[in-house]
Amino acid sequence: MSFWTENQFVVTGGAGFFGRAVVRALEQRGAVNVFVPRKAEYDLRDRDQILRLLDDARPSVIIHMAAVVGGIGANRAHPASFFYDNLMMGTQLMHEAWLAGVKKFVTIGTVCAYPKFTPVPFHEESLWDGYPEETNAPYGLAKKMLLVQGQAYRQEYGFNSIYLLPTNLYGVGDNFDLETSHVIPALIRKFVEAKTRGDKQVVAWGTGSPTREFLYVDDAGEGVALATERYDGDEPVNLGSGQEVSIRQLTELVAELVGFDGEVVWDSSKPDGQPRRALDTSRAEQLFGFKAKTPFREGLKNVVEWYLQQQGQLV
Repeated sequence: MSFWTENQFVVTGGAGFFGRAVVRALEQRGAVNVFVPRKAEYDLRDRDQILRLLDDARPSVIIHMAAVVGGIGANRAHPASFFYDNLMMGTQLMHEAWLAGVKKFVTIGTVCAYPKFTPVPFHEESLWDGYPEETNAPYGLAKKMLLVQGQAYRQEYGFNSIYLLPTNLYGVGDNFDLETSHVIPALIRKFVEAKTRGDKQVVAWGTGSPTREFLYVDDAGEGVALATERYDGDEPVNLGSGQEVSIRQLTELVAELVGFDGEVVWDSSKPDGQPRRALDTSRAEQLFGFKAKTPFREGLKNVVEWYLQQQGQLV
């Protein structure tokens, strides 16, 4: 308990979908001093505002989650801002945290940092074996540079920086904006709206053949909390469920849970993204005891029911 009661925590991005789950996990473990900087108050691309944050919060532990994120469409439309904003937020914050004497820096990376054709399941040792999938490479590489920075600062300065690689997340409270959302909330919204209108078909992007791994956001929050407390190593660590699901399987399951009985039409002119994505999760279990708990169908059912309630529809 002393780890949680004696440290001052800053969680950048702590007001976001994933960040809220991490803050909940910290507080459930007894953290009493958790500061969540809001984007409107602290622009982490600006060094002066980073210095003001560090002065205001006086953190001993920083969990850096703030990021500019989105699905394939958003990554294709804004590659430059996805690269610049994510790189500048992270690299300046880590540097100033080291100068300020912060005891531990936890970087939340991304599965998008892996090479496009990484053998499945993804092992952390494969991280540098090729170039990321093109549609999200600027984002993935910007986040990947923080692994390099953290390892360099550890080597030269003895700075305790760790790096976590969560897979695709989903859960209650996700972003359902079709312009910026990821695949699960986008599909749920599409099928709910199609059912409401009485449509006979729904158009889905790509071929349906790619695979993804999905981790329930509350499980991911627990993984970050465990690593923050127990892991002090220099190697990157995957956070995942260990279950590979094809986009076609996912789409059919969402349609079933929503109750849409029309046709799914695949628009193969749209990009598929990375061909396969599934993580080896053994390192997280060995190093800090993390193992995902929420079965995929159960988690997905929770999200569908929550979204229907938000739309004022009976579950």
